[in-house]
Amino acid sequence: MSESPEPLLSLTDVRKHFPITKGLIKRQVGAVKAVDGISFDVRRGETLGLVGESGCGKTTTGRLITRLIEPTDGRIMFEGRDITHMSQGDLRPLRRDMQMIFQDPYSSLNPRHTVGAIVGAPFRIQGVRTEHGTKKAVQEILELVGLNPEHYNRYPHEFSGGQRQRIGIARTLALKPKLIIADEPVSALDVSIQAQVVNLLEDLQNELDLTYVVIAHDLSVVRHISDRVAVMYLGKIVEIADRKDLYESPMHPYTTALLSAVPIPDVRRRAGRERIRLLGDVPSPINPPPACRFHTRCWKAQEVCRTVEPPLAELATGHRVACHFPENAPAGAVQDTSGTEVPA
Repeated sequence: MSESPEPLLSLTDVRKHFPITKGLIKRQVGAVKAVDGISFDVRRGETLGLVGESGCGKTTTGRLITRLIEPTDGRIMFEGRDITHMSQGDLRPLRRDMQMIFQDPYSSLNPRHTVGAIVGAPFRIQGVRTEHGTKKAVQEILELVGLNPEHYNRYPHEFSGGQRQRIGIARTLALKPKLIIADEPVSALDVSIQAQVVNLLEDLQNELDLTYVVIAHDLSVVRHISDRVAVMYLGKIVEIADRKDLYESPMHPYTTALLSAVPIPDVRRRAGRERIRLLGDVPSPINPPPACRFHTRCWKAQEVCRTVEPPLAELATGHRVACHFPENAPAGAVQDTSGTEVPA
């Protein structure tokens, strides 16, 4: 992983509220708080895994980063430039450096276009000319992702799901981006194909010095591919840590519950593990619970959890957690950057 004093990507208190309107005049009567004040950095060359239950705001976060949707508030920095409210015209050259792999390999490819047209589209849109022509460049990219260069004139319906996802990855790599947002890149694939695509992403990262934000709900996939992991719950980041720290010593009760559901092949280890079953449904993002949003389902919740929102506090190790009563915390108080003490 490349080290740099300045993060490639930085989000500060980013929010996305989708308005709810009513009546003929479209009067706003509320808002869906899909992303509600998240902050994190992504270093060059690393893979940040973004995990959480369906509806927690993961995909919305990915679309905010790539500016496919407009943020309501906050700041998004890419390579030191503020892109939060950058116009589409100014964003166009930046899109060479930021690309997205979409979740569904069936709906993300135009069935009327050939593979050559799909993978070659970024060259045409950005007006990029290559030394030996677009066709040669596209065939080289197809070979890079494990496809036959002779597939150039074939159509998406002629390929399997795994092959289609490779076509999507090839299109993403066409202009050699610096940052790739992978939104559930293997969830629509068979298990055997998932491993192939994950290994492909890792090989491409090492070869091309790519930076990934991998959005997923499969914690096993995230553990395999990520350097750091951020856990989302109901529009908020509740924990961020290095992969090893988070999987071996989770601190937020929500993270602990998620990890307790991950299948373990070792029968002896599985026998000694307690499965934590969360009670109730995920609250509505239209009217989320006050203070700690997890307190309605948390077995450790006390009065302070219902009245005071816990800050995303940081330990000396870099482990960050938003919880008044974190698990597995070292002796002493955990402090956030403002100096607010959180009981361990």
